[in-house]
Formats: sequence, structure tokens, C-alpha cells
Amino acid sequence: MQTIKVRDITIGEGLPKIIVPIVGSSEQELMSEIEKVMAMEPDIIEWRADTFEFVEDLHSVMKALGKISELVKNVPLLFTFRTIHEGGNKEIPLEYYEQLMVKVIQSRVADMVDVELFLDDMMVKRLVSSAKENQVYVVLSNHDFQKTPKKEEIISRLIDMQNLGADIPKIAVMPKNKEDVITLLEVTNIMKEKYADRPFITISMGGDGLISRLSCHVFGSVATFASGVSESAPGQIPVSELKKVLAIIHKYS
Repeated sequence: MQTIKVRDITIGEGLPKIIVPIVGSSEQELMSEIEKVMAMEPDIIEWRADTFEFVEDLHSVMKALGKISELVKNVPLLFTFRTIHEGGNKEIPLEYYEQLMVKVIQSRVADMVDVELFLDDMMVKRLVSSAKENQVYVVLSNHDFQKTPKKEEIISRLIDMQNLGADIPKIAVMPKNKEDVITLLEVTNIMKEKYADRPFITISMGGDGLISRLSCHVFGSVATFASGVSESAPGQIPVSELKKVLAIIHKYS
């Protein structure tokens, strides 16, 4: 499996990387949140722009993104607009989603962007191509808040992400029972052993899925999400607690 170097962070090497989302609705809230998150020493910071009250105004987004970039300093920055269909906070036209993502990519202010797999096929290809032209890494993602698909389907989606040019494929699913969590972990191990040629992220959400966030690198996932000031998905735990558990598992595994 290849690794990816983003600023001073090598994804796919050593401990799994801890990604912390910032979710403030206003510029003032975001600045205050970043100050607190930076003190937690995350590996990567994700701006969940779908929580931003002025996200439908490109000028406001780019202004806030510039300020965020200055405050996170050398910590890699991931830009995400999570659509309403995959657990996001705001619904916007597909055309504006592409316009927003292209603007962010071409600015090169963010080191990485999240692009959802199940958007329009041609749009996904255009965004991945634009990101590669601008040396911006792509996290190609899929989130299922209703269920955990069958093993073969999860593997198929991750392979599709690789084939579309994702730098980091990512899938997050919701378990209905412990067997679903085992399915996600088994898929992760199969991807690592048979199919993955680049870093990838798998997550089982909610309380039942917590073990996937703690033991991800044992099975092959290279990063995990932790809550900073607020969580952005069910099952995230505070950074400080996650760091301790990851260090213990990494030391003895």
C-alpha cells in the first residue's frame, strides 16, 4: 500500500491519523473552535462547511477558509461539504455543490477535499480531475446512516473509489447489530490484504461501531475521526481519550 504525504503527516504509516472536524455555524464560532481544537494536537482538521451559515455565498466561504488555513498553520486541512443525503446539515443544488468544490480546489487553500461517490458520475470525475491538476488530495467518500450494506457491496464501493482516482477512499456505515460491525472490520481486512493499493478509511458508526474507531489500523484503516468541540457523526469520542487507546493498541499489536 502506498502512503500519502500531506504537509508533515504521512497517511498510511505509523499510528492511524486522528481527524477532528470543526462545525461552527459562524466565522466567530469557527475561529474559537479552531483555537480549542489546535490545543488537542490533531493530525488533520476537517472543516464541515455544510454547518456554516453562509455556505451558499462563495465569497464568505473563501474568506472563512482563508482564515481557517491561517489558524491551523501546518496541520493538514480537509474541506468537506456533506450533502443532506449523506448526513449533512444543508441541502444545496448539485450545480452549486460543484461550483463550491471547484472554487476550493482551484484556490489550493485546503490540502484535501471530500467528494461523495454517489454524486453525478461525470461531476465526480471532473472534481477528481480538477483536484489532481491543482495538487489537492481527494477523499472519495460514501456514508450510509441507515444500514451496513453486504460485504461484497462495501468492497465494490471502495474499489470503485480507487478506480475513479481517489487518493483516500472512505466509507462509513451504520450497524444495526454487532454482526454488522464484524462485517465492516472483515471488509477492512479484506481490502488491506487483497485490493487496496492506497490508504483508505472505514468506519462503523454509533455506539456499536465504536470499536472500529479504536482498532481501525489493526484491520487496515488509516485514519479515524474524533470529536473536538462537537461531534460530526454518531460514535465519535474526544481526541484525548482516542489518542490513549490508539497508542496502547499500536504498542502491543
